[in-house]
Amino acid sequence: MSSTELVKFAGVQKTYDGSTLVVRDLNLDIQAGEFLSLLGPSGSGKTTTLMMLAGFESPTAGEIFLAGKPITKTPPHKRNFGMVFQNYALFPHMSVADNVAYPLTVRKVPKSERETKVKRALDMVHLGPMGDRFPGQLSGGQQQRVALARALVFNPQLVLMDEPLGALDKQLREHMQIELKELHRKLGLTFVYVTHDQSEALTMSDRVAVFHDGAIQQIDVVTKLYETPVNRFVAGFVGDNTVFNGQVAATSGKRCEVRLSCGAVLIGLNVNGAVSSSPVQACIRPERIAVHLGSAKPGENSLEVTVIDVIYFGDHLRLLCSLPGQVEATVKIPLSAHAIPQAGQSVWLHLPPEHLRIYL
Repeated sequence: MSSTELVKFAGVQKTYDGSTLVVRDLNLDIQAGEFLSLLGPSGSGKTTTLMMLAGFESPTAGEIFLAGKPITKTPPHKRNFGMVFQNYALFPHMSVADNVAYPLTVRKVPKSERETKVKRALDMVHLGPMGDRFPGQLSGGQQQRVALARALVFNPQLVLMDEPLGALDKQLREHMQIELKELHRKLGLTFVYVTHDQSEALTMSDRVAVFHDGAIQQIDVVTKLYETPVNRFVAGFVGDNTVFNGQVAATSGKRCEVRLSCGAVLIGLNVNGAVSSSPVQACIRPERIAVHLGSAKPGENSLEVTVIDVIYFGDHLRLLCSLPGQVEATVKIPLSAHAIPQAGQSVWLHLPPEHLRIYL
């Protein structure tokens, strides 16, 4: 990934009604050649941010720069960006080849050059022999490939994608995720991708910006985003999360002790600087929890729980466990585990302090 800044949002805000900010004071740098996903729930501001970058919406305040030059007043058709929508937006009366050629036609590219570029773009998305067909003769996945070829055919500086795989079934969506990631690697273009699907964002992206309430909560490479969420929202939104509620009993450097209502004490990383008596959440990824079936407590940071259910997920098992005063705790264990607990059984859960994160 290049370290050259291509796009910069500087103090960008957006309101539609003059009072509620849909995007609040956005400062974001997008690097040339990276795959950046904007991830968040509905209404978080991610799509509005993409639409402002595309030029379909104008910021209420602030400025957007492309290669150091302001583009806030530049109309969409002069930004040289490729755009892929969830609903494909193909012309039903035009052949696949003509759909892909459309951006070249409006740019008045000569016919011979158009044909060469269209063929290259269709080959790129594995649709070379289908140029003469019409969109209605294609599957959803094939139509999405046509939309992608159309976005790439004029060699844009930037490719913007708004939930482009949302209409596809799970298996095809996962296949297309791998194809998109491989295409990005081959082309070296800058991709900005909007999604509400955290597994999709983690699968494809170099970096992910997590949006909530009109602001970026965290922007990071996928491993850091998953392993070291900076606040309670990111921890809960990105990946599965097992949560215990309690109060801070003591602090020591970067760690603190949390007392649960059942009297158990857990030690974890004090992420947000909680002080004594603060109500907090102790969060850990379910796969980081070790299960012990013996009756003896396996050391510090262990909780005795009752297994409510054992659920088969194909590639792993999930235990649902109860602890007085807490919501059900989820634990992931591999299918290869030498001993599988049964519903109704008491087990010990060990929560390694280095993976237990304490949030205000």
